[in-house]
Amino acid sequence: MSQYVAVIGTGTMAAGIAAGFISHSIPVAILGRSTEKSKACLKKAIQLAVKIGLHGANASLSEADIESNQVVDTMEAWQLWNQCSWVIETIAENLELKQEIFAYLDERVPNHIPIGSNSSGFPITKIAADLKTANRMMGAHYFMPADVVPLVEIVMGEKTDVAFAEKVCQLYKNIDKKPVLVKKDIPGFLANRIQHALMREALSLVQEGIASPEDIDDAVRYSFGFRYAAVGPMTQKEISGWDGMANAAKEIYPSLSNITSLPPKVVQLMSEGKTGMKAGEGFRKWTPEEIQQTSNSYSKRLKAAFDVLNME
Repeated sequence: MSQYVAVIGTGTMAAGIAAGFISHSIPVAILGRSTEKSKACLKKAIQLAVKIGLHGANASLSEADIESNQVVDTMEAWQLWNQCSWVIETIAENLELKQEIFAYLDERVPNHIPIGSNSSGFPITKIAADLKTANRMMGAHYFMPADVVPLVEIVMGEKTDVAFAEKVCQLYKNIDKKPVLVKKDIPGFLANRIQHALMREALSLVQEGIASPEDIDDAVRYSFGFRYAAVGPMTQKEISGWDGMANAAKEIYPSLSNITSLPPKVVQLMSEGKTGMKAGEGFRKWTPEEIQQTSNSYSKRLKAAFDVLNME
């Protein structure tokens, strides 16, 4: 058995994370509360890996053959770590439980093996607080669906050794993910900070009656969002020129939203249980047929965007 990756958790994110490694013929151990949940998650991960495309030794194998080759016995993996190259935790967002798991790993996983958390809410500095091997611990934040979205944020905590972080970045490059190194453990890391800055302005525009949610979607998708599938915001301004951006900023920056809490319209939606598609209503009502159609369209467009990102 070549070196394997240990994924702690058996939910949707765990299956997507595992799929990325399986698709590149890296054995995976999925560690959960029960063998049954671990096996079910592994089966889902293999199906996702087949869907996104297989490489290397797994390319010519059936799902059954992949399962027999990829599986690392759950009970054995909890005890024997020497053949492990990377451990990533992706359980529910419960700080105490994450801290318990990391304390366990701190004592049992050899010191040369990096350990990460997929937490989107808790800083790795807090999760790994007071642990003696916090230098090899870091955030490893995926985005849903984890099997499709290329980005993985590698977040350094206060004690993380950059050599471990760079080693993990290389591991992700080897499986065709796009890792970014976040050098300071700040709330929201990198992508979510940028995303929330956009959402704050978008929601403020809705709150003030300046534009509808539908028109904001179109404004983003068919202008700068359209361009961002080709290049990111920094490169786009390198192309268009920073002087133009700077002149516009003088006029725009002072009027941008700087609210520090949710707009009243969003608070009202939450209080009424209108949380979006899963509730059948958010800013608008959703029928089951519309939800299915939009979800299918979303998946197709993500695939198309992925193909664009992979163009030379």
